[in-house]
Amino acid sequence: MDLSTLTALRQPASRAELALAPGEAFLGGGSWLFSEPQVHLTGLVDLTALGWPATERAADGLSISATCTFAQLAALPRRPAWRAQPLLRQCCTALLGSFKVWNVATVGGNICLALAAGPMTSLAVALDATMVVWTPDGPERRVRAVDFVTGVQSTVLRPGEVLRSIDLPAAALRSRTAYRQIALSPLGRSGTLVIARLAEDGGFTVTVTGGTEHPELLTFTGIPTAAELETAVHGIDSWYTDAHGAPDWREAMTELLAEEARTELTNTALEAAS
Repeated sequence: MDLSTLTALRQPASRAELALAPGEAFLGGGSWLFSEPQVHLTGLVDLTALGWPATERAADGLSISATCTFAQLAALPRRPAWRAQPLLRQCCTALLGSFKVWNVATVGGNICLALAAGPMTSLAVALDATMVVWTPDGPERRVRAVDFVTGVQSTVLRPGEVLRSIDLPAAALRSRTAYRQIALSPLGRSGTLVIARLAEDGGFTVTVTGGTEHPELLTFTGIPTAAELETAVHGIDSWYTDAHGAPDWREAMTELLAEEARTELTNTALEAAS
């Protein structure tokens, strides 16, 4: 869609040029921004002009640039030590979109849009990510992924702040994960998305998104029993309702999928120990 109110597109060459003027907004891939009218905007600041590397590996994990596209993330070369790496592509596939969308939609844009069904939020929370945020006055601040999205289209970003990267710790990438997602139709938006993770130290987490107003993280010191997991799921009080699912259906499907994921990781752990 053409944005007829726009009169300027800025391509910053440095961080110093990121200050927003009245009527401006940051542009990542634009897959959502150009999907509907933005009559309040008169200018865009193109973050891709800064040339951030899509991903950067480090001894302490993986840093994903906010401007990394879904296509770039899904195509990341395999690293055997990272048992959780398949989750990157799995979460990408939760976004209903053509290859054209995958090649422009960005990880940071998906998170900052903060839709209930944002799969990059699911990925970041499940892998215990730290969000690196650039502030307008120069310093940066770090926010836990589980705290970043506070509601539907609501985040902790303050005016003028930019999400710079999503940092995944190596310990989380070495974890074993199980992924489950369901929608009301074969090509529909996620009704609920469940990711279970078994850490090397035995810790167990279940991330619930898609069907809740903000990410829900269920944490256990070890693999829970079916009853313990069921109780935790029923303790969630932020179920979301829209055309893609009613709260009671989402809660029931989350309970079912969480138990499937728990069983999968239990069996995987037993096989590894034998």
